[in-house]
This record gives sequence, structure tokens and C-alpha cells, in this order.
Amino acid sequence: MGRRLVRDVIRAQRDRGATVFLNSHLLSEIEVTCDQVVFIREGEIVVTRDLRNWQEEKLPVKLRARKLTPPIIAGLSRWAACAQNQADGETVMLTGASPETLPEILSYLVQSGSEPFEFTPQRVSLEDLFMEIVGQDRGL
Repeated sequence: MGRRLVRDVIRAQRDRGATVFLNSHLLSEIEVTCDQVVFIREGEIVVTRDLRNWQEEKLPVKLRARKLTPPIIAGLSRWAACAQNQADGETVMLTGASPETLPEILSYLVQSGSEPFEFTPQRVSLEDLFMEIVGQDRGL
């Protein structure tokens, strides 16, 4: 109940044109409440992101397909960085793909002779983004 009330107060202030600064370590709450986020490390601003569209910039995609040959995987580098799961030979994680290129990637896979059976964009949490940008806490 408390978080929802705070969210409602912040949204009401935003809707009237006010700027609200919210400092929190609860990144999941920031994700659903705020329009923008600023990450600070050692007192310095590291990055600023607009949370209204940050998920759309670049996203990881889990790809599973039969007949994923090394040339086919190498061809995926046109759209994204690739990391293949060597254990099963059928799973590739694409990193940095843009949503607009997903149909092109899938079409390329089919035309190249592979048989995709899973093609799933992965949601990146604000916590994941934070860890990628700021990194591990090095302690005091």
C-alpha cells in the first residue's frame, strides 16, 4: 500500500509539471515510477537514461535453432554480438540487437537453412543495466 501511495503522489506531481527527485536502491520501484534515471558512482554521474524507451534501444535475444552452422552464426554479427552455448549447439544469445532488426534476423536464419524453434527477446531489468554500467560494489 505504501509504495503505491508514493507512486501516486509522484505521478500527480509529474502530471502537474513538477520535477521529483527520487533516491532509492529499489531499482524495480524506480523502473515503474520514474521517467528518467541517473546512475552515480563515487559521486560522479556515470549515465543518464530515459526510462520511457530504454528497453527499445538494444535487447538481448535468446535464439534456439537446429542446423546452426559456424557460417550462419558468423553472419548474425551483422545485427548483434553472438555467444553460442557450446553444450547444446542449438542456443545462441544475441546481444545488442535492435527491435527493428528482429524480423531481418529471423528471415536470415530461415533463408540460411537453419531451423529456428525459439526466438525470444529478453527483458533487461534496471538492476541488470545498473550492474552493467556501474559494476560491482568495491566496498569502502
